[in-house]
Amino acid sequence: MKDDLVEDEDSQLESVTGLVKWFDPVKGFGFIIADTGGPDILLHVNVLRNFGQSSVADQAQVNVTVQNTERGVQAVEVLSIVPPHGTESDQALADLAEIGIVDVPLLPGRVKWFDKGKGFGFANVFGQHDDVFLHVEVLRRSGLADLQPGEALAMRVIDGKRGRMAAEVHAWEAALSKDD
Repeated sequence: MKDDLVEDEDSQLESVTGLVKWFDPVKGFGFIIADTGGPDILLHVNVLRNFGQSSVADQAQVNVTVQNTERGVQAVEVLSIVPPHGTESDQALADLAEIGIVDVPLLPGRVKWFDKGKGFGFANVFGQHDDVFLHVEVLRRSGLADLQPGEALAMRVIDGKRGRMAAEVHAWEAALSKDD
């Protein structure tokens, strides 16, 4: 959906809503498909980092400011990200359905390791030594696709059937702006 047009010095910027086609944090880029059609929109990791995230889940809805360049349409600013809806792996997160996480505070943490291929990893809450399990579907529900070792996070941590686990995960910069 095209929104407001904004004049830039040499070119026009416009706001576009679409879905993330794919994003590869290792390569440092991915593509968005605009709701209105047209060419794929390049999403560079630096633009995503300016929004406070290092990755974004495939099929997440995004609102971005784009610019036509000699190399095609590119996102220059991320305005919002809405995580993708309903996944086949929702059943794997049955622990979360039974537990209300609204009253669980966001805690600062850091990623120990995360393997997207395996679908999980671990983090630690600052000042605590216990590992916190990170499931790829929790990341996906939170609008993230991957995490890097040492990356700062904000997590809602619960006690699951197999120990401490993240019920919600946010990039640290994005969590700072949340009204909790």
